[in-house]
Amino acid sequence: MDIRITSQAIQEVQGDALIVGATRTTGAQGKKSVLLSPSAAAVDKLLEGLIEERCADGEFRGNLGEILTIHPMGRLPIKRIVVVGLGTQESITPQSIQRASAIAARHLQSTGAHSIVLALQWNSSNYDEDLGTQAQLEGALLGLYTFRHYQHSDNDRKGVAQLTLRTDAEHTADVERAVQKARIMAEATNFARDLVNEPPSVLTPTEMANRARAMAERYHLECEVFDKAKMEELGMGGLLAVTRGSEEPPHFIILRYRGAPESSDKGLALVGKGITFDSGGLSLKTAEGMERMKGDMAGAAAVIGAMQAIGALQPHINVTGLVPTCENMPSGTAFHPGDVLRIMNGKTIEILNTDAEGRLILADALSYAVKEGLSPIIDLATLTGSIVVSLGQVMAGLFCNDEMLTDEIIASGRATGEKYWPMPLDEEYGDLIKSEIADVRQTGGRAGGSIVAAKILEHFVGEARWAHLDIAGMTYRESKKPHQEMGATGFGVRTLAELALRLAH
Repeated sequence: MDIRITSQAIQEVQGDALIVGATRTTGAQGKKSVLLSPSAAAVDKLLEGLIEERCADGEFRGNLGEILTIHPMGRLPIKRIVVVGLGTQESITPQSIQRASAIAARHLQSTGAHSIVLALQWNSSNYDEDLGTQAQLEGALLGLYTFRHYQHSDNDRKGVAQLTLRTDAEHTADVERAVQKARIMAEATNFARDLVNEPPSVLTPTEMANRARAMAERYHLECEVFDKAKMEELGMGGLLAVTRGSEEPPHFIILRYRGAPESSDKGLALVGKGITFDSGGLSLKTAEGMERMKGDMAGAAAVIGAMQAIGALQPHINVTGLVPTCENMPSGTAFHPGDVLRIMNGKTIEILNTDAEGRLILADALSYAVKEGLSPIIDLATLTGSIVVSLGQVMAGLFCNDEMLTDEIIASGRATGEKYWPMPLDEEYGDLIKSEIADVRQTGGRAGGSIVAAKILEHFVGEARWAHLDIAGMTYRESKKPHQEMGATGFGVRTLAELALRLAH
């Protein structure tokens, strides 16, 4: 994508479309009206009040994501003007601007625009210029994402090739920094989306390791990949058991970013569940339940994408990404309900259901993080359907043993437009996973399923500050949205990258 910055006057900008904003306001006696942004007002003046006229006629009300298209008919160099609603004036945030920008950019891409000018700046006491700039570009880049690698069509002709951000000249240095961050965050998110959207026959554990290596080389990260023999040496009984039913070999990917090499603090660990296809193993899923199981590595994709963003942003902090990856398949060599597995830290797990495999591979990865002295440890996983029942597709579940870390994650998510809800880890839930023959049972029944899964993981984090993010409801969309393509969302990438920036010192 060609990204440019211009300080041209609004009447001089050129391209296929100009995006400006407007809000919904309520005046005296409850009368509703539309308030144009500075750029929209300037355009309206040049068009002799045409936008205001359309608003007065009720064609446009300023609701978030609402679109009004104006054709200037040669009165301006730009071919089209899109006025996008930002919601109420009081509710304007970087997230609402990001959403509006994504909706407008997707709309323009679907109608054949190739070059777009963004001018969604707002004048108000609660509008931050830098955050607003980042939100505009980040929203457009996320909204324009498509996955068309396996289609034979002319869709590429509809692609937007150029985004220009219009701003004031005196803000150029700040704008350039905001543009850089927006690009880094969006590209890393879209990289993660590509990983999740790939067919499972393409994105095998080996291919995931290959793509992680390639990314690490490009962004100057260290990358190490453990093979099965190394896992056996380390005693990674969970990962080795889950992979037994598959012909695909497992891998344990380690990505290291050394942003504070002089520090004795080994730093932050990001751990992602990397099941590239989950059949359920011998506890076989139904056909319907298996349909989207190529996405059971979305936690791993988020970690790899976040490491890309961190490598580009270069915060002063050490960060290690850990990705255990394998398939969970049924065969004569698959692990069984009734087995007892020994995890890397020496604790044993009684197996009740081979379809609860994510906690097994995460147990080994968490144990490795503790052995390496990493803290805090953040793991992401499409771990339970129970969290979807609890929180739907609006928020991810956040389980954490440290209140300050909980606050940092929620704040990082809020800054990037990703939502998390704190969930309990009370001691009483541990009674559900007591085993008669092992240290812990693998499941505790249907009640409180997401909490039980988190309590199991808690056995493998030692004394480290730790958070578990159950992102099962947030990683995939079954249909297109005005702001988002059908398929993978890349959820978690920007939260993790933002968290690294906030923890840096």
